[in-house]
Amino acid sequence: MKNLLLSFLLLPFICFSQTCDLLITNGKIMDGTGNNWYYGSVAIKDGKIIGIGRNITFTATKTIDAKGLIVAPGFIDVHTHLEGDEIKDPEAKSFIYDGVTTCVTGNCGSSHVDIGHYLRWVDSLKTSINIATLIGHNDVRKAVMGRANRDASPEEMKQMEAIVDKAMKDGAVGLSTGLIYIPGTYTKTPEIVSLAKVAARYNGLYASHMRDEGDSVTQAIEEALTIGREAKIPVEISHFKLSGQHNWGRSNITVPMIEAARKEGIEVTIDQYPYTASSTSISTLIPDEILADGQDSIKARLENPAINKYVVKSILARLKKRKLKHLSYAVIAYYAPDTSYNGKSIEEINRMMGRKHKAKDEAQTVIDIMKKGGASAVFHGMGEEDIKRIMKYPFNMFASDATIRVLNAGMPHPRGYGTNARVLSKYVREEKVITLEEAIRRMTSLPAQKFQLSDRGLLRTGFAADIVIFDENEVKDISTFDKPHAYSKGFHYVIVNGQLTVDNEKHTGVRAGKPLYGPGR
Repeated sequence: MKNLLLSFLLLPFICFSQTCDLLITNGKIMDGTGNNWYYGSVAIKDGKIIGIGRNITFTATKTIDAKGLIVAPGFIDVHTHLEGDEIKDPEAKSFIYDGVTTCVTGNCGSSHVDIGHYLRWVDSLKTSINIATLIGHNDVRKAVMGRANRDASPEEMKQMEAIVDKAMKDGAVGLSTGLIYIPGTYTKTPEIVSLAKVAARYNGLYASHMRDEGDSVTQAIEEALTIGREAKIPVEISHFKLSGQHNWGRSNITVPMIEAARKEGIEVTIDQYPYTASSTSISTLIPDEILADGQDSIKARLENPAINKYVVKSILARLKKRKLKHLSYAVIAYYAPDTSYNGKSIEEINRMMGRKHKAKDEAQTVIDIMKKGGASAVFHGMGEEDIKRIMKYPFNMFASDATIRVLNAGMPHPRGYGTNARVLSKYVREEKVITLEEAIRRMTSLPAQKFQLSDRGLLRTGFAADIVIFDENEVKDISTFDKPHAYSKGFHYVIVNGQLTVDNEKHTGVRAGKPLYGPGR
């Protein structure tokens, strides 16, 4: 009896260890705030972080010893194009092996129109990454007006506004535009302002592939800022860059424009991929007015001798402005009618076809490719100094502008495999353009805040357990333009919603990703 009473009195002084599903120990905790790392542990249970700190006591089902490794929030890629490729590789290995646990799709004006249906489908598919989406203006406009080159009527505007309204209620995080793509190119600013006001009612944001990223880039930036100003909506300018050799150095003008806008009170941020080449459709070499309506109409126009001559002249003028003699800067990534073109420049393909080594003939080769449906391409034409200057801007995120890659399919841009690893290896470790802490902040808490992913982007108690564990001295992008199909190295563990998805640099097959919803739902 005496012993029983003594045991009862001592109960308050006995420490009972809490239990968790997964415990990460001995890591360098870099929590996503931009603060310096510290040694500590992270405890995870039921998909959430339930403990984090220097001295926490937990009993775990599984323990990861992260000695010598960085423990950070899972990376958030705010500019992706997943539509149609989710099912090709639901494990999303090209993103997961680059430390990405969440993707925002629906960019550049291209998305599913029925956002509710899309997010329900994502939930049923079960990908390895979380997915949020914007509602794309180009597809909204196509749903109402097709590819028509004209202003919307009042009735058509009401229909488009209704689609955006429903999309925001269904969980879109905002509205996106792609103003170099048809039919966005045909759209005037007031139409975009009206639709952005709808997104703003639900606390969404406006993300834009601007109307120009080369000669008229300052006017394009001002248009994006005008939309933010008039619609009273936060602005995200996509893949901020300077295209064309003759525009190199102009980031000393464009970055201060963003800084000035923020001082004015416009909530504007930007994103960037860390490469000197872009990637998009070969159709961007063709004048906008030729691309109206469908493929049959485009082909018919290009077969008209007078229009053909006009298009050739336009392509040659673009080449002259870049101070180039040949279309060597445009490299085919994927051409369905003849995959032997993949990985070759227009200059090379033109010679393969037995044509004269002249720019005029190369322009005709572009036209011939377009007549057969077009192709995706990589365009080399940005300056390294602009990349670095833009990277130093503190409200700039890193984004791949890529879809889920399928190994050995085409010759895609390496950004789809190595964006984050390239930043961490080339620009942090080797060239010291920014610090590791700052790079992690840009990949985690900054995008989570901007896209209102409220329980992501930080290592904090109660937050979703999206976590990457990597070796800062080993992490590296392996994908190159010549050999793009290679996963990044150095990410030893990746955890998505508390589930171990990469274990010792091997995908476990776990698909624990979820659809993430915007504030209007």
